[in-house]
Amino acid sequence: MYKTIKELTETAEKLNMTIGAFNMHNLEMLPDMIRAAKEMGSPIIIQTSIDTAKYIGYNVIVAVVKEMANSMLVDVALHLDHARDFDAIKDAIEAGYSSIMFDGSNLPFKENIEKTRLVVEYAHAKGVSVEGELGTIGGTEEGISVNEEDKEYTRPADAVTFVRETGVDALAVGIGTNHGQFKSKTNVKIPLLKEIHEAVPTPLVIHGGTGVKEEDYPQLINNGIRKFNVGTELLVNWTQEAKDAFGATEVNKSLRHNIIPANQKVKEIVKHKIGLFMNTGEPTNLG
Repeated sequence: MYKTIKELTETAEKLNMTIGAFNMHNLEMLPDMIRAAKEMGSPIIIQTSIDTAKYIGYNVIVAVVKEMANSMLVDVALHLDHARDFDAIKDAIEAGYSSIMFDGSNLPFKENIEKTRLVVEYAHAKGVSVEGELGTIGGTEEGISVNEEDKEYTRPADAVTFVRETGVDALAVGIGTNHGQFKSKTNVKIPLLKEIHEAVPTPLVIHGGTGVKEEDYPQLINNGIRKFNVGTELLVNWTQEAKDAFGATEVNKSLRHNIIPANQKVKEIVKHKIGLFMNTGEPTNLG
């Protein structure tokens, strides 16, 4: 079924798991991402950047996600990632996106609160969930770059104020991760995450998930991470498979034979990640 991130993270909280939020970069990727979730028996969050949404068409993405979610009986949320342009947020909501992220992390603290609050009021009136960001994530995302020296970690006291004043449904936190990181792994600050989790009840979000060590997943999940973003790993592997296939093919061979292996690689990664995100070694909280 078609869901919001608020609905999916509520389920994740009860089951002590996290929901994989996977960035699609073209329409070809999408079906196998949802099929992966179906085969794993898990919800999934499909994410797009503004540029991807404009490239494919907001309405086209919404139509495909809704159709697959409802016909395949998979819980799917469609989320606009790292939006700073209010017009783009309105376009996504009007097209039918179920969740959006307003990224005010580049703004002064009070301005971030005020602008996030306005987005929350607008989105909630339409039944749409909102993710905010406090602190900054390093690396580069869709052309937006944060240098290592400019990174800011999320302060627990600020998180309390931010959540209370904005009413966000999920909070992306800065605990040492980096967008675009895939050749190396980062050392996330688990003690800081624990402090934030103890301070606020809001579901927490990891960005730059490709650069996180898989052995750290259980500690992240057990300390409140309920949405876990994965993008670069999908992009790099899809592109490599496509390059290999196109490089070896005849020019008159159907394009699908070159793209299917790339889609299958994405499916394998999504299934692998979902298996870890389900956190099967830890107890649930259904009381």
